[in-house]
Parts: sequence; structure tokens; C-alpha cells
Amino acid sequence: MERRLQALEDAEAIRNLKARYAALCDNQYDADGIAMLFTEDALWESPGLGRFEGREAIRGFFRGASGIFSFAIHYSLNGHIEVEGDQAQARWYLFMRSRSASFERQSPSGRRRRCPTGTRPCHRGWAE
Repeated sequence: MERRLQALEDAEAIRNLKARYAALCDNQYDADGIAMLFTEDALWESPGLGRFEGREAIRGFFRGASGIFSFAIHYSLNGHIEVEGDQAQARWYLFMRSRSASFERQSPSGRRRRCPTGTRPCHRGWAE
């Protein structure tokens, strides 16, 4: 019974950690706050953004993240957490509404068009 209770408490702590991470990202990517969520030897990677090993590398990436995304809201969906003793694995689907910082700038022609994800500068007729 005690082991099962500990597994439930651990899973809840992981959910809270994930929620804090999302809130810090949605708060203009608070790099120091985000970095403190990771261990010294952590690995953070994203196929589109890169691979960063260690807390300081993660902090460095997030210091520049608001230059990549001017706005973001992270929705973590269908969380699945497996706790086995003092080890755990967790997976979520991420739905992230965001606006790229590069979309904030006007195109040389100054034209803009409405796209499904917001207003973006247009270049040669297509949204960048």
C-alpha cells in the first residue's frame, strides 16, 4: 500500500513539474526558472530546435527562446506517467499555439495576409 501511494505522489509531482515548465515557457521563456527544473546532467531536445545537454546549455537556449517565439501557450495533453521505484517515464502530446518572432516583422512589401495561425508577413504570395 505504501509503495502504491508513493507512486501516485510521484506521478502527481511529475504532473506539477510539467505544469510549472509550461507556465515558465508561457511567461516569455523564463530561462532561469526553466533551468532550475532540470538536473545538472539533463538533456532537452526538439527536432526543430536542437539538442541541449546540461542545465547551463538548456538555460542558454531558453534565454534566446523569446527571440524565436514572441508568444506561446503550451497545452500538454494525454499525459502518461509510469513510475517504477525511483525511476519514471512520462509522455505527453504537445499542442502549442505560438507566434514566431520572425512573423512579427513586416515583409519588405509590407503586405500581410490572414493565415490559419494568425497574421503573417507574406513573401511572393505565401506565408513564411
